[in-house]
Amino acid sequence: MSTDRYKWVALSNTTLGVLIVTINMSVLLIALPDIFRGIDIDPLAPANVSYLLWLIMGYLVVTAVLVVSFGRIGDMYGRTKMYNLGFAVFTVFSVLLAVTWMHGDAGAIWLIVMRVLQGIGGALLLANSTAILTDAFPTHQRGLALGINSVAAIAGSFLGLIVGGVLAPVSWHLVFVVSVPIGVFGTVWAYYKLRETGERHEARIDWWGNITFAVGLIAVLVGITYGIQPYGGHVMGWSSPTVLVCLIGGVVVLAVFAVIETRVAEPMFHLSLFRIRAFSAGNIASLLAALGRGGLQFILIIWLQGIWLPQHGYDYESTPLWAGIYMVPLTIGFLVAGPLSGILSDRHGARAYATVGMLGAAVSFLLLKFLPVDFSYVGFAFILALNGLSMGLFSSPNRAAIMNSVPPRQRGAAAGMTSTFQNGATVLSIGIFFSMLILGLSRSLPSALRDGLLAHGVPADAAQRISELPPVSTLFAALLGYNPMETLLGPQVLAQVGPQQAGFLTGRSFFPQLISGPFADGLTFALVFAALCCVVAALASLLRGGKYAYVEPGERVSDGADEIDGAAVTEAPGVGYDDTDGALVGVPTGGRVLRGRVTGPDAAPAPAVVTLVDRAGRQAGRAVADEQGRFRIEPPTTGDFLVIATPQDAEHVAAPQATQVSVHGGAVDVDLVLDRR
Repeated sequence: MSTDRYKWVALSNTTLGVLIVTINMSVLLIALPDIFRGIDIDPLAPANVSYLLWLIMGYLVVTAVLVVSFGRIGDMYGRTKMYNLGFAVFTVFSVLLAVTWMHGDAGAIWLIVMRVLQGIGGALLLANSTAILTDAFPTHQRGLALGINSVAAIAGSFLGLIVGGVLAPVSWHLVFVVSVPIGVFGTVWAYYKLRETGERHEARIDWWGNITFAVGLIAVLVGITYGIQPYGGHVMGWSSPTVLVCLIGGVVVLAVFAVIETRVAEPMFHLSLFRIRAFSAGNIASLLAALGRGGLQFILIIWLQGIWLPQHGYDYESTPLWAGIYMVPLTIGFLVAGPLSGILSDRHGARAYATVGMLGAAVSFLLLKFLPVDFSYVGFAFILALNGLSMGLFSSPNRAAIMNSVPPRQRGAAAGMTSTFQNGATVLSIGIFFSMLILGLSRSLPSALRDGLLAHGVPADAAQRISELPPVSTLFAALLGYNPMETLLGPQVLAQVGPQQAGFLTGRSFFPQLISGPFADGLTFALVFAALCCVVAALASLLRGGKYAYVEPGERVSDGADEIDGAAVTEAPGVGYDDTDGALVGVPTGGRVLRGRVTGPDAAPAPAVVTLVDRAGRQAGRAVADEQGRFRIEPPTTGDFLVIATPQDAEHVAAPQATQVSVHGGAVDVDLVLDRR
């Protein structure tokens, strides 16, 4: 298969993989009521709230934690191998989810465990798909490829809402069955068609780095998950000792991880990559964008399902599906802007598109803030489309710019770190947005709820008890498409007020009108926070520098038509191009650099491949000498190495030449002279 054809095969397969992973991130949001009814569990009972949260969050947590480690393993042992394994693992646990036969607590625990294990497959797919695409596509086409891939990721998160809404009422098992044929097809297709095109770098696994990163991030994400649950007499659990230990302890362990990564010879992730402005600014912007966007989905679902749709004649049971349908303009906006901005950023760089995209997203959040709770759908759809266009305008260029800036052998770890920022920020965003909504609701909902219930015949003790329930119960009821008042009042209280009042209290107008004012208070906090995140992300994008690309030997850094500044860049590895000031800039290597020239006996440059071999006989680095015979290698560790220059012009040169060097930090210069025949 030709290289040109292969890159499109890689794009189509990895796009399928990302699509099925992201569909499964959101499909349960709509299907959870049917799933819990299927296993005979009330998810809103205090004892079962943990089941509810972990079915929603467990998949997100495991993908956020593992993508960096799996990306690094892909760098070491082959990205395609790890990607193929991910498709197979994902498919196996999709089958095990679909055949769930247990009920009650056992059924809930089985589903949670299988979702976590399915998330391991998802993490393998996410960690390596971006690196596979970056390897397959040349620099001037990566924006298009990663843009299409990003569109699949965002589209999948909203398609999951529709898929869950359509399939779950038929049979909740179908929610998991739908992934099986796609997984089988993708696994077989990837096995037979994908090949290793990236640079592999064998190394020892950084166990301490992997362990501290996983423990620290899991602790933080678990703390966030339990922070939105009630604790004692508080509406949320942020003052809980368990939550505080998880959050503070997790941050400390992550700090230990950062120290370890600067000390070990072969780190899980090269923190020196953050010295590259294009990489660090892009990831900061990506984190903030995910922080603003992540909780938006939950807020919009609650807004539509709990208030707007019932007010416009939809039964609570049907609101989950219709909420997904009414949010389609957001996906359409992203589908339009994602690939287009990717193509344009290939030619002009990411800075302008990413900056404007984040400013547009900030404007869309503020426009949502000024909408009345009972809005006109035309205006709502316009704002959703604007948000989708803005996020698409940002996402594709930003992702391509990040991947263009890193050395080939670190693309898997870099893609994993970027995914960790996005997925971790999504979990953090859910915690922040829920907290802000709950704070807003807790100020005015209890009194409004008590007065409204008393006015319609609910006994005073029952009205007081219900008004004192944590607002999170109301939010979860709306999120899951349950009838909130029917759930909160229960059959005994409804029997006491009589059929007419019971019908009004559980109808489509009482609860939406009751919650509209308190919801608007919480919504203001959340949307202002999201807009501020986007403004800071726009600033980070603006400060990222100009068009930057890590340059391979002999590779032309081009916009697809004309060379940048009219010159082809053919520097050796470790050199990047930044058109902010038209200068070549070095990529940080932690101080270890081996450089030199390969010449013939007449001192003329000689074409050659230069290989670095460690004392165990393993390849530690490789470079191709440029037109002037220059080469540059970044040794992964200090120590003694053998440098071998293998001639490419075998017609005139006799044999490879080798010399031994010692690297102990800093730059080491070595020249090799090849003999003529």
